[in-house]
Amino acid sequence: MKSLTIFTPTYNREYCLGQCYERLVNQTNKDFVWLIIDDGSTDNTKTLIDSWIAEGKIDIIYHYQENQGMHGGHNTAYSLIKTTLNVCIDSDDFMPEDAVEKILGFWDSLGNKDKIAGIIGLDAYKNREVIGDQFPNYIKTSTLEDLHHKHNVKGDKKLVYRTDVVKKYPKYPIFPDERFVPLGTLYLLIDKDYELACLNEIFCIVEYMEDGSSRNILKQYYRHPKGFQYARILNIQNSNYLKVRFKNAVHLVSHSLQLKDFTFFKKTPDKTLTFIALPIGFLLYLYVMYLNKVKQ
Repeated sequence: MKSLTIFTPTYNREYCLGQCYERLVNQTNKDFVWLIIDDGSTDNTKTLIDSWIAEGKIDIIYHYQENQGMHGGHNTAYSLIKTTLNVCIDSDDFMPEDAVEKILGFWDSLGNKDKIAGIIGLDAYKNREVIGDQFPNYIKTSTLEDLHHKHNVKGDKKLVYRTDVVKKYPKYPIFPDERFVPLGTLYLLIDKDYELACLNEIFCIVEYMEDGSSRNILKQYYRHPKGFQYARILNIQNSNYLKVRFKNAVHLVSHSLQLKDFTFFKKTPDKTLTFIALPIGFLLYLYVMYLNKVKQ
């Protein structure tokens, strides 16, 4: 069995999947399988991937499902993965040709892995400029939340998780009329029990596409209030940082007002913080509603 699963949720991304495939074909270490979760594509994604499977250059598993959104693709991937480690590479991103070699070499070099959920590495732009900060040399292991809010390490990072760890935690909820739940909710739950081993190596080359979720966050707030409401409640309950809990309380008010869910005071894990957040949350709600109506 392979050691690493690289999984890619995709939806109508035939036009950019090729760069991801080519870089996987050229990996210096082939001890991986590429798991593609086709989240209801209507383009020629399946035909393209079938042609790559026929080439036989790397191990590919293709799975089609009705559209559930990015988090639904992650749910399915985690249920199918059998390797020790897994990493998500988005359909518009790709791995440097030595990324698998560096991931597996570092993993093998680690000692006691019982308290380690996996590895955290760097994302970079196509010019190899690291996104945000590298890890300070004094940090060998850390939770994801501590990296951002205690050590002030900025920028997106690439997470390589132990599959047995990921499978311990609840799946992302699926709301039938929505297609987005923030992926960080799972990572925060894992943070409560495990740390990640830090490696200052580039695991992923990132290109922020115009149709990507990171480019359209206010639109996402408007279109997926149930998914975000779920995330805000979980963050208020589990974050170790007051500023994070307060920010999420503000957003909880906004999402709940959009949903006309006036029971959010019963749902919030911190009623005092949510009460204090009411005025700002109300203003945020007005801003999100106004901005999205203007764009329509």
